[in-house]
Amino acid sequence: MIFFSHLPAVSSVTFSRHGGASQGVYHSRNVGLHVGDDETLVWRNRALIKEELGLLRLVSAKQVHGDSILHVDWLPDADVEQAGHDALMTNIREVGLMIQQADCQAIMLYDPEHAAVANIHSGWRGSVQNIIAKTVVAMTAAYGTRPSSLFAAISPSLGPCCGEFTQYQIELPFSFHGYQVRPNHFDFWAISRDQLRDCGVRIEQIEIAGRCTVCDGDYFSYRRDKVTGRFASVIGMRKMNPEKQR
Repeated sequence: MIFFSHLPAVSSVTFSRHGGASQGVYHSRNVGLHVGDDETLVWRNRALIKEELGLLRLVSAKQVHGDSILHVDWLPDADVEQAGHDALMTNIREVGLMIQQADCQAIMLYDPEHAAVANIHSGWRGSVQNIIAKTVVAMTAAYGTRPSSLFAAISPSLGPCCGEFTQYQIELPFSFHGYQVRPNHFDFWAISRDQLRDCGVRIEQIEIAGRCTVCDGDYFSYRRDKVTGRFASVIGMRKMNPEKQR
């Protein structure tokens, strides 16, 4: 489990694959409903996350490697997973925004000025579509977010050590080619950092976990295992202490 020091005022955690109820290739904290695991165990794993973070609800998406952003402007009656989105944002307290991962990045954003958060699922397709910048623009429109006030965290994900793209000349834009660290291997942590910087987030307010999910067996990895679970990155604002409201 990784807590991000740049986001101290909110619950912002990347969970490892450990500490859940799933078995076999999904051992043990699989949060993916779409990978073949027993759904009863998946919901149990999700409930455990809410309990550990002190959040009332979890909102997630059936991620499609697109650039659609779900504005969660309500407190759901129960946990909800909506189809067709790859970024989530909210200013509702006690709602955890959950991204499901097995090598792709979660980029968590916190706006302390307007008490708003976002969570972005970004694989290489998301990076090409610059879903990061689109989410920052959406937060600015919805909440009045100033990009320079944002704090950001980039979760464990595919590292430059294992980020091999043999067809990069047709998959990745020319602007990404400079992030090649050795033949056919690319640093997507640096790409996301620079996309955040380019839309106005201060470099000193960006935290990169720097852990490769392919190398590190504490995380699910599709590249490594193919049939596997999904680990979770979650950000949310806990209920405000009444003493702090005075």
